[in-house]
Amino acid sequence: MIIHILKDEKTIGKAAAGIFAAQVNTKPDSVLGFATGSTPLPTYSGMVELCKEGAVDFSKTVTFNLDEYIGLDRSREQSYYKFMYDNLFSQINVDMKNVHLPDGMAANADEECKRYEASIDAAGGIDLQILGIGSNGHIAFNEPAESFADITHAVKLTENTINDNKRFFNNAGEVPKMAISMGIGSIMRARKIVMICTGANKAEAVYQMMHGEISGNNPASALRMHHNVTIFLDEAAASKL
Repeated sequence: MIIHILKDEKTIGKAAAGIFAAQVNTKPDSVLGFATGSTPLPTYSGMVELCKEGAVDFSKTVTFNLDEYIGLDRSREQSYYKFMYDNLFSQINVDMKNVHLPDGMAANADEECKRYEASIDAAGGIDLQILGIGSNGHIAFNEPAESFADITHAVKLTENTINDNKRFFNNAGEVPKMAISMGIGSIMRARKIVMICTGANKAEAVYQMMHGEISGNNPASALRMHHNVTIFLDEAAASKL
């Protein structure tokens, strides 16, 4: 792991955006893995800026998102499809036919999980994946469990994660209780990973990721077994290291 401790979210976002731009400039048809939530927003803003400046061309890239809520239509404000469209896809020159997210409205969630995992494989796997971390150490929607989930799967969200995400809804009761998520194995098969952790509320999760037991009960700890991970922290998130 390579760890960078930078002063604030904006600085981190600019640095992470540069890594994505370098990846695409080296391999224009790169397969990029994206995440939602507030953590990657400065990175996406940086990517938009670089694209508008002509410093990077996303027209040949393929994208896969980590997860999507089950039962939430893509037109809903809180859907991850709309989040990605509003904050990134509509502002860069990506071809929308190359954009992939799980279909949370699929009639059969298990079959959708299989289809999505097969789509990643068919695209040649993910070249560069961005991640955040939950306060309980989850990555994507992989909650603490007895073992690491290998492939894309349907997940029952914990109360901890529902409370983390309720800020995007009117109240916790509106947060969907299930989601489709890439598995830890899916994530670990990415060739390169960039993780961003900011804020004091992530400090304990960062500490456990770096120093806790490598186990399913500490999902982010799996990254210690990956060969190419770059972690960006602000000072608050790094305060317990």
